[in-house]
Amino acid sequence: MTQTIFHNARLFDGTSLSAEQSVVFEGEQVNRVLMQGARPSGAMEIDLGGDILFAGFVDLQVNGGDGLMFNAAPDLGTLRRMAAAHHRLGTTMFLPTLISDRPEITMAAIEASITAVDAAVPGVAGLHLEGPHLSLTRKGAHDGAHIRPMRDDDLAIYIDAARALPCLMVTLAPESATEAQVAALTRAGVLVALGHTDADYDTCLRYFAAGARSVTHLFNAMSQLGSRAPGLVGAALATGTVSAGLIADGIHVHPQVMQAAWRAKTGPCGIYLVSDAMAVAGSGLQEFELDGRRITRKNGALTLADGTLAGADLDLARAVQVMVENVGIPLVDALRAATSTPAALIGRSYTLPPLSRMQRLDPKTWTVQPVMGPHRPASTL
Repeated sequence: MTQTIFHNARLFDGTSLSAEQSVVFEGEQVNRVLMQGARPSGAMEIDLGGDILFAGFVDLQVNGGDGLMFNAAPDLGTLRRMAAAHHRLGTTMFLPTLISDRPEITMAAIEASITAVDAAVPGVAGLHLEGPHLSLTRKGAHDGAHIRPMRDDDLAIYIDAARALPCLMVTLAPESATEAQVAALTRAGVLVALGHTDADYDTCLRYFAAGARSVTHLFNAMSQLGSRAPGLVGAALATGTVSAGLIADGIHVHPQVMQAAWRAKTGPCGIYLVSDAMAVAGSGLQEFELDGRRITRKNGALTLADGTLAGADLDLARAVQVMVENVGIPLVDALRAATSTPAALIGRSYTLPPLSRMQRLDPKTWTVQPVMGPHRPASTL
């Protein structure tokens, strides 16, 4: 069987990051790790120059890519293009995310995601419905016309979707859903996240007790941490059974605030990185539309005409870079936050893939590419 040996490689397995060493693959699988400089006879040799071998990023909030928004065309073709675009950016597992929309669009997104999973579209791990059961006060870039309370028929639809998908994540606000509904979703296997809410600290704790296990884009579109009112931010940081997504572009949240949150977060559940990527991801697009509203790409941010942030111009390699260079988080911790931490939240293991699906991260330029040959999309981690 063909042997391939990577010299000057650092191996990240989802938990730890090795020092530079030689990694030997027997065919498609890792065979052994050798002392740096060891040279088995007959092996194909590749010098990685200190780059990191890993299984790719895991992103639980991906709204679009390759010039397309999932909302605009919630079908299999869109998901295939989104998957390919984000794989080029190093993401090998993701949740396509639908922003608050009409009921028929929500149904189309559910059906498209089920079809994509059944067709083994590379990287599609389920679906994230961000809304429409949010707070108008904290709607952010969501169209207020679509925001509404959760009804019994909505609940039934989500429970049915959870049976057909490996993961269904639903972001909701206590203002638009009851604790009983959250408990019913949780029993059905839905990953409930709180977000886009002005709910107070005690209310958030009750919804965590009912089953909510995550918080969507920490600090953004939620009740803030104050001296007398801890809000959702305080509830998320204080609750060890709750994870928190973070848009680490240095724009949505100041690096010093991210550092404080990282230090303050109670475990065992932690902070994980999300891109909140929009149509521009993996493309040169400078503007696009969401519900007929123009969103402009400028200086690393995506904004509506009134300046409201609308998703992020971000990929997870850049998010890891910001966490390391601007926030001061150790590289191995930042990598966990972009890989094994979100994978665990959606019930997926993060293991080293076959060689043909291994990724290579250059921490000097923060670029990612497949290790071997031309682009070959990964099917699973």
